[in-house]
Amino acid sequence: MAFSADVKGELCRPSISRKCCAQAEAYGVLLFCGAFHPRQARIVTECGALKERLPLLFRKAFKTAFDQTPEPGEGKGAFLIEEPAKLKVIFETFDLERDASVSLHINLAQLEEDHCRAAFLRGAFLAGGSVTDPMKGYHLELVTSHYHVGRELPALLREAGFEPKEAERKGSRVVYFKQSDHIEDFLTYLGAPVSAMAVMNAKLERDLQGRVNRQVNCDSANLDKTVAAAREQLAAIGRLEESGRLDFLPDKLREAARLRVEHPELNLGQLGALCEPGVSKSAFNHRMRKLMELAESAEPS
Repeated sequence: MAFSADVKGELCRPSISRKCCAQAEAYGVLLFCGAFHPRQARIVTECGALKERLPLLFRKAFKTAFDQTPEPGEGKGAFLIEEPAKLKVIFETFDLERDASVSLHINLAQLEEDHCRAAFLRGAFLAGGSVTDPMKGYHLELVTSHYHVGRELPALLREAGFEPKEAERKGSRVVYFKQSDHIEDFLTYLGAPVSAMAVMNAKLERDLQGRVNRQVNCDSANLDKTVAAAREQLAAIGRLEESGRLDFLPDKLREAARLRVEHPELNLGQLGALCEPGVSKSAFNHRMRKLMELAESAEPS
C-alpha cells in the first residue's frame, strides 16, 4: 500500500480554495467512506495526509467539525459525525433523502463543472481507492458499499473521458482500471501528476527489462551498457517532466527526450536516425548529455 499512500499524500497537498470543490471532494469522501447514512458519517483512514486534510475540508465545505477525530499517531483512525444537526446540513447540501430506507445516489447536479467532478473523484479515491505499486502490476480501483453509487460512477467517469471496468466484491461495488495509460490519465486528472509519471516510468522500465531479457543472448555486455544509459536518461527526462521544465526546452532537446521515451530499447545511433532531420550518433549523444545536465541542475541543492 506504500504507493497508494504516496498518491494520496500528493492529492492532499493542494490547498482547498473553492467551496464548491470542497463540497464535491467531501461528497466523494462520504460516498466511498466506511459508513454514511442519516444517523452517522464515519470515515476510517490510515493516511496521515488525509487525517490532516479532512477537518479542513469539512470546515470549508459545511462549516462544521467532526464529533470525533482519531488520536495523533500512525495506524487507522476514525472521523465521526453523529450530531443530527450536522448530518442534516450535509444531507441538505447534496439534496439527499434522509429516509433510512432510501438508497444513496450520486447527485450529478452537484457535479456539473469539470473541476467539481475532478474534486469528487479525488475524494472518492482518498476514501475508497487504492492503486498497485506499478513495479508489480497495474490496478487502480474505487470501492463503495452503496450499490447505486457504484453503478452510477462509471457513467460519471465516462463523461470525464475514462473507460473503467466494473465488478462486485463481498457486497461492494468496485470500479477499476487495469491499463497503465488509463491509470496515468486518471491520476493526472485527480491532481497527482508526479504519481502518474511514476507509473509511466515504471512501465518504461518494465518494458525495457522485458526487451532486455528477450535479447540477453545477443550481446549482453553492450546491451547492459545501453540499458543502464537508457535508464539514466529516462530518469533524467522524468525529473525534467516532474519539474515542468521539459516543455520549455528547445525543440531539438524535446525531440530527443520524446524519442528516448518512445524507444527505450534503441541505441543512440538508431535514435539519431529517427530525428527530423537525422543526426549522427555523436550529435544525439550530445543532446542526451545536455538533457541529463539540465536534469541535474533542476535537482534541489
